[in-house]
Amino acid sequence: MPHLLDATMFWTAAGGGVRRYVEAKNSFAQQRHWTHAVAAPVSDGISRVAVPAWPLPGSGGYRLPVRRAAMARLMERQRPDVIEAGDPYRLAWSALDAAQSLGIPAVAFCHSNLVRLAEGLLPAGAGALAARAARAYLRNLYGRFDAVLAPSESMCAHLRDWGVPRVACQPLGVDSAVFHPRRRDHSWRTWLGMQPDARVLVYAGRFAPEKNLQVLADAVGRLGAPYWLVVVGAGPTPPTGDRVRVLPPRQSPADVAAVLASADAFVHAGDQETFGLSVLEALACGIPVVARACEGLRELVDDNLGMRVERGTSEEFAEAIAALFRVGPESFAGAARARGERGDWQRVLPLLWARYDDLRARARKPEAWAGVDAVNVLR
Repeated sequence: MPHLLDATMFWTAAGGGVRRYVEAKNSFAQQRHWTHAVAAPVSDGISRVAVPAWPLPGSGGYRLPVRRAAMARLMERQRPDVIEAGDPYRLAWSALDAAQSLGIPAVAFCHSNLVRLAEGLLPAGAGALAARAARAYLRNLYGRFDAVLAPSESMCAHLRDWGVPRVACQPLGVDSAVFHPRRRDHSWRTWLGMQPDARVLVYAGRFAPEKNLQVLADAVGRLGAPYWLVVVGAGPTPPTGDRVRVLPPRQSPADVAAVLASADAFVHAGDQETFGLSVLEALACGIPVVARACEGLRELVDDNLGMRVERGTSEEFAEAIAALFRVGPESFAGAARARGERGDWQRVLPLLWARYDDLRARARKPEAWAGVDAVNVLR
């Protein structure tokens, strides 16, 4: 029975997009009669390989893996046939070491834009230097993997521009049976203390600087009653405002789906999204999206699914939200749900497994990497 090992530091009890991706793979692996395990800083459920790590204060529960050699040995003991690294930090190097020792394929999945993150951490001049260093680092790291996957064409283009070889687009997906309009709870607004005519916008995910959550709070503040912004998650930069409600993370996908389906629209002001998994989950719940028109979000949201915001200011978000309600959120419901169904994990993950099979065949009989074309898979 083939064995897949995922290795990632992006693993917390609060969930998150990377965790939902890996959990979806775990269910699909069982259907394909594969063994699947996860090497992560926390051991719970399918994450049974606990790697040594330090706490990262203010990160929303993440821990930083350390001790490269020890982590590689832990992964080697699992005897996988394929290793996938889900972050570009210390654990990725351990995954490479383990794969080389075992003579198996190593895959990297690029879930975040490290170059943009590095650039935004420092003032302009220093930020440009940090971005250059990040590009060189990723070119060196990812150039050692047998395949590098990214969830959007925009992220693939960045990787290729940075000189990373063997890049392919692998979209993420959604469990469209869990994320479904029937999860709508008509008592949810009452529980929040809102009036029946409240216009409720929701965001679910990490409260991180690059998510620009205060832009959304300011947009709702501009609009005033009856608009509300409900944000669900955790992190260092929660939004504030008179018309903002902050809720703790929901532990189960069904609970997340209930929140999404019970809102009028989903809002996302992030400008660094490599895909936007929470956006796809909202669409599967049948609600429209108002999102920043850049990176992966530009590919995910079109005029049939909601409103796109070009400049990302609170003024423009307020205008787009008001325009959405003038049209009527319900008018987008059918197209939103259809987009979610097209992105179901059962349609997305066969492509990923085809990649794994291709790499395993190449490892047994070396030849030029064939890859698998993802173009138009979800169109």
